[in-house]
Amino acid sequence: MMKRMMTLALLLLAMTTASMAQNNQGKGGDDTVYDVVEVMPQFPGGQMELFKFLQETMKYPEDAQKAKMEGRVLATFMVDTDGSIKDAKIVKSVFPSLDAEALRVINAMPNWTPGKHKGKKVRVKYTIPISFRLN
Repeated sequence: MMKRMMTLALLLLAMTTASMAQNNQGKGGDDTVYDVVEVMPQFPGGQMELFKFLQETMKYPEDAQKAKMEGRVLATFMVDTDGSIKDAKIVKSVFPSLDAEALRVINAMPNWTPGKHKGKKVRVKYTIPISFRLN
């Protein structure tokens, strides 16, 4: 099981990305959610801590193991101005229980350091692929 989680974390490390689109078309009001900002949001302690959190928190669903389901779930969420995680959604599904586990873990994350644009804390959309691989 630990090998499975390590594989999952290493795959995630290689694939974690912020959304690569240009700034949202909003005018920067309080409700604007940006795709790219001057200072991107960050998980507490940085990317290595994110992988550690995922490794310790994720559980490969038993039904997915029995069905030998693997794949990459693509999820988005917003890091709010207070660093909280909001509006987590699956944008590329693999298998219902894998999708649910990805959302569970995203929603369990601690607050991030919020993104900043023009010196102000802003809402930022973040996209993360979560890979599930059986050994």
